[in-house]
Amino acid sequence: MSNDASVLRLLREGEIVSHAPSPVGSNYTFLVKIRGASGQEVKAIYKPRDGEVPLWDFESGTLYKREYAAYLFSQVLGWRFIPETVVRDGPYGIGSVQRFVHHGPNSFYHHIHENHREELRAIHCFDIIANNADRKAVHLFRDAEGKVWGIDHGLTFNHVPKLRTVVWDFWGEPLTPPIQEAMEAFLKSMKSPTGQVKEMLGLLHPVEVEALGKRMEWIAEMGAFPEVRRY
Repeated sequence: MSNDASVLRLLREGEIVSHAPSPVGSNYTFLVKIRGASGQEVKAIYKPRDGEVPLWDFESGTLYKREYAAYLFSQVLGWRFIPETVVRDGPYGIGSVQRFVHHGPNSFYHHIHENHREELRAIHCFDIIANNADRKAVHLFRDAEGKVWGIDHGLTFNHVPKLRTVVWDFWGEPLTPPIQEAMEAFLKSMKSPTGQVKEMLGLLHPVEVEALGKRMEWIAEMGAFPEVRRY
């Protein structure tokens, strides 16, 4: 695919011509092949709403929306580390569909964290303000071109503190100016949201939107990642 817009169009409008269940994860997940009218194809990960396992701390049937909200959030912030994602119908009903990114066996977080600190710094800030409850090492990886990606964002945006992450590199460090500026710009846009900001916030419960704003204000006012207490 030549650009994000063409990938998004194919993910959204193309025909799902094959689907195979993935053995990884507790929810139903499928590797699908999507074909466009001109014959172009893309592989993607399809997570249907009806395949979500009920959780006590996340509203049922919302994880696919959170996947899409996380994608929009990363786009608006300018931290474009989440593969192109859409919400659409599939073989098992509505769900999230995200472009599949190929990666090698030695491309995960523990193999790349020393040489990709700037990319991972923004991703870690994202996890804190999005309240990511499921950041595993295999959810961060480098593709063949050297770009760092993050996947699996269904457990995000809870209004109750839920942060669970493998990333401990940046605790106590100051925010970089680009990260600080991105958060301040988003906070400003929340006051009168339009475009992708409005679409993203509309996917969340109002109490989750309020909590998101408070987390961002907290981090922005500190100008740093939280300190880690060591006993």
